[in-house]
Amino acid sequence: MSRPTNPAIDPAEAPPTSEDSSSRLPVSRFLSWSWRVFAVTWVAYAGYYFVRQAFSVAKLGILEDPGVNKVLTEQTLGVIDGIYLALYAVGQFLWGACADRFGPRIVVIGGMTAAIAASLALGVGSSLLVFALAMGIQGLAQATGWAPLCKNMVSFFPAPERGRIMGLWCSSYAFGGLAAPPFLGWWAYSVFDSWHAAFIAGAAAMSFTLVLFVAFQRNAPADVGLPAIDDETAKLPRNDGRAARDTFALYRKALRDRMVMTLAVAYFLLKPTRYALLLWGPVIVSRRLPEVGMAGATFIPVSVAVAGIIAPMVIGWLSDKVFDSRRIPPLVLSLGLLVVVLVLFMPLTATGSAWVMIAVLAVIGLAVYAADAMIAGVAAVDFGNTAGAGTSTGVINGFGSVGAILGGLLPGFLSTTALFYTFAAAACIAGLVLLPHWNRRPQVVAP
Repeated sequence: MSRPTNPAIDPAEAPPTSEDSSSRLPVSRFLSWSWRVFAVTWVAYAGYYFVRQAFSVAKLGILEDPGVNKVLTEQTLGVIDGIYLALYAVGQFLWGACADRFGPRIVVIGGMTAAIAASLALGVGSSLLVFALAMGIQGLAQATGWAPLCKNMVSFFPAPERGRIMGLWCSSYAFGGLAAPPFLGWWAYSVFDSWHAAFIAGAAAMSFTLVLFVAFQRNAPADVGLPAIDDETAKLPRNDGRAARDTFALYRKALRDRMVMTLAVAYFLLKPTRYALLLWGPVIVSRRLPEVGMAGATFIPVSVAVAGIIAPMVIGWLSDKVFDSRRIPPLVLSLGLLVVVLVLFMPLTATGSAWVMIAVLAVIGLAVYAADAMIAGVAAVDFGNTAGAGTSTGVINGFGSVGAILGGLLPGFLSTTALFYTFAAAACIAGLVLLPHWNRRPQVVAP
């Protein structure tokens, strides 16, 4: 990683230009803070998944619990997922701009606190009203994670490195998807034999990550007496909460940007697939392989997240090194692979083999997480530029989260065959929408 070399700089000076800063920033201290922010934001976003996936794990027990399954049916659970995802989408549009205006720290801490409270409410309640209200709050709270934390990363890492760095960072949500289900399932079905325990365990895990975030995170280099990495970063808000940009101007800029909106449409089409697997993975596996039981149905979808840890790193490296900071070529290729494996899901899993199911889900995870990380992470912050990264990422993720509502709703109403063919068609359209931009680069890295 290239970093400036001259440590002799007065933190009280006005921020240097991007050209000057590239040769004057104190290397060791800047590297230390960059990787510290990387680590704490990585852990923080992984932590969101321990409350996010509690509902997915709990569904298996809810559907087998005669005390609640007459009211909390598959269709009702799908509607509750829809409520959660609708408010998650609203939150994406809201919190990204708030992070641009006030800094990520206050947004993320507030969101984590609300997510923990909502999860605890689900852990002690079982009525339809409690589920609907708490999952709605959870949706708004979960939306405080992605755009604000991407904003935080952009403040410490310059554009030419972001493919690799953000690709590595995006493994956070794949790791969260990998670690959360077995952790929550073990507490719920092996230790306490109660689906309520999934929500309590998730709240406890996220409480730990909240403490780490409060202790170690900072918004921008200026907060620790370091100059900005570029002119855009110099305009970021400090911890005093002063506005760096007019919020509505940032929204107008994002909504008028052709590339931002193209990515938003593509993400709307892609995200239902990932969220169907995230929220309904154990149920989908149980439908196809009923003999594996609840524990097996919880563990098998982990293969999606295992592949998902590798995928963002691979696609980020390819976009930087093979495609010379062009983000669209590896994205389109990932979508093509996803279309093929979604079409083949039903015939391949008809064998009834758990190992075949694991392999197929792993390939789906590789393709969907690669495309997801490139759209929502690297490309979103690149085309939004540093000062507006939170807003552009929030807009793109907001559109994606509207699509994700379908990922929560449709599995409760469609057969598995219809579901996967629908997702394959959506991924194909997303690839076609992006194809005309094959050679497009963000302005900050244009030759």
